[in-house]
Amino acid sequence: MKKKVVVLPGDGIGQEIMDAAIQVLNKVSDTYNHNFTFEQYEIGGSSYDKYAEPLTDETVEACLQADAILLGAIGGEKWDSLPPHLRPEQGLLKIRKALNLFANIRPIKGFAPLLHASPLKESVINGSDIYIVRELTGGLYFGTPRERREDGNVAVDTLLYHREEIERIVEKGFESARIRNKHLTSVDKANVLESSRLWREIVEEKKEQYPDVKVDHMLVDSAAMKLITDPTSFDVIVTENLFGDILSDEGSVLTGSIGMLPSASLSETVGLYEPVHGSAPDIAGKGIANPLGMILSAAMMLRYSFDLNEEAERIEQAVEKSLEQGYHTADLNINNGVEVDTKKMTEVVISNL
Repeated sequence: MKKKVVVLPGDGIGQEIMDAAIQVLNKVSDTYNHNFTFEQYEIGGSSYDKYAEPLTDETVEACLQADAILLGAIGGEKWDSLPPHLRPEQGLLKIRKALNLFANIRPIKGFAPLLHASPLKESVINGSDIYIVRELTGGLYFGTPRERREDGNVAVDTLLYHREEIERIVEKGFESARIRNKHLTSVDKANVLESSRLWREIVEEKKEQYPDVKVDHMLVDSAAMKLITDPTSFDVIVTENLFGDILSDEGSVLTGSIGMLPSASLSETVGLYEPVHGSAPDIAGKGIANPLGMILSAAMMLRYSFDLNEEAERIEQAVEKSLEQGYHTADLNINNGVEVDTKKMTEVVISNL
């Protein structure tokens, strides 16, 4: 198989973890006789430093022509004083919109050697395997008008959804549930918001097409509480942009390390894959960053964009085996484990492939 991958290392530790993921993918390529080519471009603060904007049209065009995109991390205090439209985060919002990346997939699954570090009791978190499907290009983050009024004393943001935007993400949720445990929880705020009432109506319409999937409706505040008290009760969660942003960040800390969690952002034709952690500028360049979230994001790329399920599973198994052997970076804590740097962690994963 021959595929072209655009890599966007971004800021902070982005380059270090991206290098690790590419090494793992090259090992997979050699083993399975694939041909992956990697083209690097800038995004976020690194793009601003070079081009005075957080994402260039050239980079967008390269992404549109790619088979998949890998993203490291963006942002940092260095760029906090920039005007809002030039902040690194705007590069991420722009690429999501330009590529029509409407579905954000975030699996939240704990690794046994790390569960002791969860803020929850192991008896509560053990066995949890949650799959959050978040709408990514609509809702409050993109609605207009967005403005200040009355001499800056009144702020207006608009929560806007079109029927077709809700339909396609709800369908993605049902399809995901169908290939997992056939249980879909739709999260909204239908007791207050008109957009959530439309959301719930569409879920009810769509469930007729998926009679094998059990559907629950849950208000977002109740879902936030249940993620803490009973995380194993969830299989697939589907929700709108703002609620998905909050719930997925809440879920990301339950397993004991945000540095372990991958994510995918999908359109109908292309996918962008990134770890959920930040750019960690305080440790950038020190060679101690945790590459596992980025490596697992590369595994998601193989599965969702290239349909290489066996290769993706091999990477996931190699990561799990490395942790079981006690190897971990400084951000993790494994009892009687061996703390290693980014380079050594990557080498261990490759050896376990």
